[in-house]
Amino acid sequence: MESPLLKLPGAVAADSPDREVAAHYGEPAHEQRALEAGTGFTDRSDRGVVTITGADRHRWLHSLLSQHLEVMKPGEAAQALLLSPNGHVEHHMHLVDDGETVWAHVEPGAAPSLVEFLDRMRFMMRVEVADVSEEYAVVTGPAGRGGEIVWPDVAGLETWLVRRGAEEGEGESLASLAGELRPAGLWAYEALRIAAHHPRMGRDTDHRTIPHEMGWIDSAVHLAKGCYRGQETVARVHNLGRPPRRLVFLHLDGSVDTLPAHGDPVEIPGGRTVGFVGSAARHHELGPIALALVKRNVPVDADLLAGGVAASQEVVVSPDTGANAKIDLRRTAANRA
Repeated sequence: MESPLLKLPGAVAADSPDREVAAHYGEPAHEQRALEAGTGFTDRSDRGVVTITGADRHRWLHSLLSQHLEVMKPGEAAQALLLSPNGHVEHHMHLVDDGETVWAHVEPGAAPSLVEFLDRMRFMMRVEVADVSEEYAVVTGPAGRGGEIVWPDVAGLETWLVRRGAEEGEGESLASLAGELRPAGLWAYEALRIAAHHPRMGRDTDHRTIPHEMGWIDSAVHLAKGCYRGQETVARVHNLGRPPRRLVFLHLDGSVDTLPAHGDPVEIPGGRTVGFVGSAARHHELGPIALALVKRNVPVDADLLAGGVAASQEVVVSPDTGANAKIDLRRTAANRA
């Protein structure tokens, strides 16, 4: 559903997969400062919204997802992953429980396939799953500004829901919010997200991505919970081996006019491709920045080219991630000697 805020003066639609919301409203740098200062908000209404209700919702989600969800208190938020049987990330979800319903927001276009999968897995459990994306819009703005359904976000911001097409007196809408706070396009939010080293599903991942590569082990995976789909891969990598790739943050050459595009190759001097660019943006203080997924064995101090743009890297995921057992074994052997 195309956002009504695209009709505001100066609004420019974002690129796929975010064409239904504005990239900016004519002043990207000012919008980013307003969002960071708590006087602006970003319309992210292209994201999907899913609800899970029923008495068994917590233990059912706990059995399917990577996070420990057996008990969720009202207002408690969490991140969780739905993995393939081989441990590849299929969905990244932001969850919150309001005491009766678990609410989730997911990437644009992801809600239908997520709901279809969850519906197939209900069996005899007392749960109901619904795609309510046509009723609710996702927005991100100042902390403390949202209602009962609130998720923490980057840079001290929060994400919450407003009703689509709400008339006067029916609650907050995108239009009423735009009358109170400055609309800041998606470019503003993406710059803050990238600067915070938060990967985005579908932008900074591919079909082979596993949780360790993204650093999601700390935020979206519980390593001491019971069985769930894909758990074997998570446990194996965590205990016995390192992931094949790692997420890096890139400081890009500011003298170049263009940003690398999503999917552009990341190379080391000599032209050997070692990864790909995920997200890129212009930050109002840091300049041009990006996230990229590179091979684990790329030296952490190596200079890189991202879509032909010179870049220096900052470690997000350590090359030693998931090497716990090997490190312990080496130390044990050394002690015996």
